[in-house]
Amino acid sequence: MEFLYVSLVCVFVFLVSLLLLYKNKSGEGLPPGKTGWPVFGESLEFLSTGWKGHPEKFIFDRVAKYSSSVFKTHLLGEEAAVFCGASGNKFLFSNENKLVQAWWPNSVNKVFPSSTQTSSKEEAIKMRKMLPNFFKPEALQRYVGIMDHITQRHFASGWENKEQVLVFPLTKRYTFWLACRLFLSVEDPNHVAKFADPFDVLASGLISIPIDLPGTPFNRAIKASNFIRKELVRIIKQRKIDLGEGKASSTQDILSHMLLTCDENGKFMGDLDIADKILGLLIGGHDTASSACAFIVKYLAELPHIYQRVYTEQMEIAKSKGPGELLRWEDIQKMKYSWNVACEVLRLAPPLQGAFREALSDFIFNGFSIPKGWKIYWSANSTHKSGEFFPDPEKFDPSRFEGSGPAPYTFVPFGGGPRMCPGKEYARLEILVFMHHLVKRFKFEKIIPDEKIIVNPMPIPAKGLPVRLYPHHHKP
Repeated sequence: MEFLYVSLVCVFVFLVSLLLLYKNKSGEGLPPGKTGWPVFGESLEFLSTGWKGHPEKFIFDRVAKYSSSVFKTHLLGEEAAVFCGASGNKFLFSNENKLVQAWWPNSVNKVFPSSTQTSSKEEAIKMRKMLPNFFKPEALQRYVGIMDHITQRHFASGWENKEQVLVFPLTKRYTFWLACRLFLSVEDPNHVAKFADPFDVLASGLISIPIDLPGTPFNRAIKASNFIRKELVRIIKQRKIDLGEGKASSTQDILSHMLLTCDENGKFMGDLDIADKILGLLIGGHDTASSACAFIVKYLAELPHIYQRVYTEQMEIAKSKGPGELLRWEDIQKMKYSWNVACEVLRLAPPLQGAFREALSDFIFNGFSIPKGWKIYWSANSTHKSGEFFPDPEKFDPSRFEGSGPAPYTFVPFGGGPRMCPGKEYARLEILVFMHHLVKRFKFEKIIPDEKIIVNPMPIPAKGLPVRLYPHHHKP
């Protein structure tokens, strides 16, 4: 009997040892978390919290559950870790191209097929060498007048002489028209409209589960991408002819710059490659800003005291202008309170919800092992909506951005580090010019007071944000 008891104890100890050994080998030092369903992982929950208007719920629920600012999951077909808080942002932004590099889900590579010929990292480096000359403040000063001219045309055609408007489609039209004019020198509204709708389809299917079946967002995004690419190739071919005949300038826009710039080996980009680059720029330069402009209208409609201060600031600038005089760079610099309001909108409704990185090697973060090849997701909401970094986080308070503003790595609507959005200053310009003409012309109120917000992948008002317009009596 004693022998049997000792034998059972030995077997039990042996089994426990095996279990612990297996546990250590299969997940030693990994962050807490679960990988969810086979194939899909936790992607559906990750996406659905956005569809319900609360993308931060996916993050905060797990941070609370695991008592950890880093957790593992399985997103968009990949094993992943989610880094939260200012320390997570600082680590990722400071280790770009050292421990981590940019990564896009498979859906993005399939929607932009030429980007798979080289690594995402090489493509990003190539683009970032090319863009600074166009997006630096000195260059953007030249475009303030053009932006003002297009914005006036936009309000004249889309807003004036109307009792009510649907804001989100209008802000999409506005930012897309600006991007087409400044990136491609396409100004004709009919030409712009030709591929504006496919862009919406493309943007909504870009970050999706990559199932290429008829009717899925991913399938529709691929079809839209092909349509837009053909249109862009037509524009590119015509520009080549115009450059050759002296009808176009080498410095008029990003398209001319791309056509005439070679790499270090003297090689020029092909038409399809340029089309893909322009496609990416049009998405980045239009989609995020259209969301920001729409939410500025939403918050100004909800908060009359905020609207009044923006109106006062903008009218001081308007009164300093002569008849027909366009806005200048110096005017933009005076819009300090307006920009604080825009920043608070970007905090509460960040167009860029977050982004992915890929681990270049094994490393340790917060005491957890992150294996090489794992994908890492950082979330703007993990700091923007956190009371630790922004007291009373749901309150709209532009004063957060006075003085030195929020602590480093907490306000990240444009990302950070070497991969901070190169179009940040461009976005600031188009948002402030929009605000100037909006409040100068109208007061407005929401028609649906409790309109639902959907995040897919950017925040959008579920019904398009209908508002009733009340024109000011002074002449714009």
